[in-house]
Amino acid sequence: MSRYTKEEILSKVDHTLLKPEATWPQVQKLCDEAIRYRTASVCINTCYVRQAVEYMAGRVPVCCVVGFPLGAMDTKSKAFEAKTAVENGAAEVDMVINIGWLKNKQYDDVRADIAAVKAAVGDKVLKVIIETCLLTDEEKEKMCDIVVEAGADFIKTSTGFSTAGATFHDIELFARCVRGRCKIKAAGGISTVEDMEKFLDLGADRLGTSRAVGLLAAE
Repeated sequence: MSRYTKEEILSKVDHTLLKPEATWPQVQKLCDEAIRYRTASVCINTCYVRQAVEYMAGRVPVCCVVGFPLGAMDTKSKAFEAKTAVENGAAEVDMVINIGWLKNKQYDDVRADIAAVKAAVGDKVLKVIIETCLLTDEEKEKMCDIVVEAGADFIKTSTGFSTAGATFHDIELFARCVRGRCKIKAAGGISTVEDMEKFLDLGADRLGTSRAVGLLAAE
């Protein structure tokens, strides 16, 4: 017997559609499902933010991705993309860090990159994707501190566009290292209800997945 009701799980899901070929009718369907199943948000690409916000009319928050999926754009451009998304009505922004800078131990640059996006989004929610599949545990631990120091609201595992997605190990590591200083989002490759429950048990506050509604609606 599950410790979570369907409604509890769905209330923590960012219902996601980030495929490059996604069309407005597909995004509209995502929005309809989010409204029907009361998900935490819809997570979409920035080109659809204004349309989705107008369509939602306040019923479900709109989340979008910035500097996605590589994170390797200059900071000013990343911050401008985030600022524009918020001006268009986005309530939450999921940004990708500059992974190359992290690998090169340019910690101040990585922190400043995140801080610039946080300044651009103001009081809106900022989630920071660190792309765990490309990092060592030491780098993941370092990022737990940097994300908090930069003032972001969440640390997030993955884009879903790299070599792997969220793992139980990574969520355990996040929970141990952030110690409640920011929230945690597991995303990428979450494909069963059991996985969703386990991620929540381990300390995830939010789940990024395109599959949750389909899986839970079928139950």
